[in-house]
Amino acid sequence: MDYVATKAYLQGLQSTGAKYGIDHMRQLAARLGHPERAYPVIHIGGTNGKGSVCAMLDAIYRRMGRTVGMYTSPHLVFLGERVQVNRRPLSPEELCRYVELVRPHAEAMAKDDPINIPSYFEFMTAAAFLRFKEAKVDLALIEVGLGGRLDATNVVQPQLCVITSIGFDHMDFLGDTLEKIAVEKAGIIKPGVPVVIGRLPPEAEEAIRAIAQERHAPVHSVREVLGENSKYYPPTCLAGSHQRINAATATLATRVLQKQFPVTDAALAAALAEVDWPARWQKFFLPGGRTLILDASHNLEGAHTLDENLAQLRRETGKAPIIIVGALGEHRAKALLDVAARHAQVIILLQPNQPRATSFEVLEKLVPANFTGKVQRGLVVEAFPKPGECALGQSGDTIVATGSIYLLGEILERFAHPILAGEGALQDRL
Repeated sequence: MDYVATKAYLQGLQSTGAKYGIDHMRQLAARLGHPERAYPVIHIGGTNGKGSVCAMLDAIYRRMGRTVGMYTSPHLVFLGERVQVNRRPLSPEELCRYVELVRPHAEAMAKDDPINIPSYFEFMTAAAFLRFKEAKVDLALIEVGLGGRLDATNVVQPQLCVITSIGFDHMDFLGDTLEKIAVEKAGIIKPGVPVVIGRLPPEAEEAIRAIAQERHAPVHSVREVLGENSKYYPPTCLAGSHQRINAATATLATRVLQKQFPVTDAALAAALAEVDWPARWQKFFLPGGRTLILDASHNLEGAHTLDENLAQLRRETGKAPIIIVGALGEHRAKALLDVAARHAQVIILLQPNQPRATSFEVLEKLVPANFTGKVQRGLVVEAFPKPGECALGQSGDTIVATGSIYLLGEILERFAHPILAGEGALQDRL
């Protein structure tokens, strides 16, 4: 298949919906010869911070001369972003080849019952496993897609598990309390395999420690090892106090694996100072002294971080920003709009091009009644008409786009890429 046909095939799988449980992925991995066992793995779960910790560990180990595979989701603009070796994404040609390698095994699984066809996410996970085996990576960083216990990535046999944070998100799948969510996230913990945990709420940490104890898995806590005050955590070029916590989590992970994968203090500091992870308080400087900031704070826990960053921005600039908000789900939208209303001069509502996008009508109802600034609807194509152009704001304004990572991907695609990829249709529907 060419790339157009490959994407159409993957979209067909996507239309069948997600599958929760790892039985199909176990079958598929076995048929492929268990490529996920060909290299050491760090398995990274949590509510927020998974991608940032992956990017930090990737930068650290590459700085030490290692070949590193990184599997994350969702993508921002290009599907190949999900599967990277030394930060080089899969090319369209490579993606076609890996889909062709996986397809006969997937279709054999579905021969007797079409419902057994692997899901879109399972296909991409299998492609990542094969890519990393072929590249002979020294280490693979595998990010959990959703939850942990029933996630397709949970077929790996890791050297280390990391749980970055626990917060309220995907409650329809994971449970309505932090304890229930933590239990699902802790499903990645394997017998005897060490676990690194970030700074977690007490009830979440208690649940995770109980499961780790049952499985005789040693727990290494950021709080216990590096202290409570994030001001003393390793600095990073990624903005926000939460990124200092992510940097501490990544640093502790390297310490746990120090014998197997040595890291020098100099390499650690240099890597954290140059780590690249788009749409995390990412700044672009525009004509007229304007600044555009893209920040994928998309849930309740992320909204707390957004509040901190916006307060700091106002102290630095002395001016309220224009804030763009778009979200998937009313719960997420409310948290973001509550924060935006505390800091914005204008709130611009956008709808991500996703089936679960919160409607304009719902977004408008969620804007706090005490907000005195302007509220207006917008379109990505109008706000970002050409590459490098933003039609919003006056001289000296800061425009902050926040919310759904899918929305941030649409903005990045129009703003930062001369050719539209059109691969937003291949996003996960969660």
